[in-house]
Amino acid sequence: MGNALRFLNSHCCGAAAADAAAAADSDAHGHHGVSSLAHDLYHFEITSQLPEGISKHVVSSKAAQAKWYKKIAEAWREAKPPPRTPEEASRLVIQTLKRHKKADVEGLLAFYGLPLPDSLVELSAGAPSSLPEGLKFELQTLPVDAKAVADGDTITVYVSTMDPRESSSVPSEVQIAAAERAKARSQRNYAKADALHKQIIDSGYRVLSIQNEEILARKYRIRLRGIDAPESAMPYGKEAKEELVKLVQGKCLTVLVFYEDRYGRSVGDVYCNGIFVQELLLKKGFAWHYKAYDQRPEFEKWEKEARHKRIGLWASSNPEMPWEWRKDRR
Repeated sequence: MGNALRFLNSHCCGAAAADAAAAADSDAHGHHGVSSLAHDLYHFEITSQLPEGISKHVVSSKAAQAKWYKKIAEAWREAKPPPRTPEEASRLVIQTLKRHKKADVEGLLAFYGLPLPDSLVELSAGAPSSLPEGLKFELQTLPVDAKAVADGDTITVYVSTMDPRESSSVPSEVQIAAAERAKARSQRNYAKADALHKQIIDSGYRVLSIQNEEILARKYRIRLRGIDAPESAMPYGKEAKEELVKLVQGKCLTVLVFYEDRYGRSVGDVYCNGIFVQELLLKKGFAWHYKAYDQRPEFEKWEKEARHKRIGLWASSNPEMPWEWRKDRR
């Protein structure tokens, strides 16, 4: 029972920043998504009972099914952090049951609506071990809000002013406004507090409430380096944005910034829980390699892989390039 309670706690605490994503995962029609799998694993550890209906999706006996759930529960409990996205959960199941029948693994994944093995992409191992050439600075962001994702290649992020790089450059008027706002809120003078917060926002900062703590943070608009995703009004524009939201929502990011573009955006490489975001978007067919601004051969290779598989925007026979689309509408 102690292990089961620790398992539940691990899942709930690990997913605290992604409550909205977990809620979206859950399906009113039954077993569906990461949260449902986590719930069933927890329930199995307490009762040894299998979820109703699983036998219709797999070929092995209930005794074999019980062994799977025990193995997956142990793997889930040991995972740090525990799976949060459908892709992470699917990878854990596939790895844990790699010696079992393909029909059982795929049936179990289908039961929870998780990605099947053929739809997953193999990704490189995390952030670079040495500083890339041309790197200007690195950002460690606060958790990303889904509304901060503008499209498939642009995100607004916030960095705490307690960060050593930020602490020495906060304008004095912002510091004063933040202190006055806190005082106004304690006095329940919310009109004054809101006016002060607008002043803070106009200066490129914001006060964010994270885990019941108010944090003064600096705003950065990030343009993902080396890729160009379809614009929102283009085919696959909505899907590209949704893929990026699914990956970064509620997560803290590492951003390696190389330069600022003419729109004032910081252009950089983005990493989320060890995943190189541009790599995932290219391999899933939700972005083009932006060769005019980036010559990295691995980007060209990843785009070609998606083209060959005809996934994402490459399912279309002749997708329009976003830079051409923008030029035609200027």
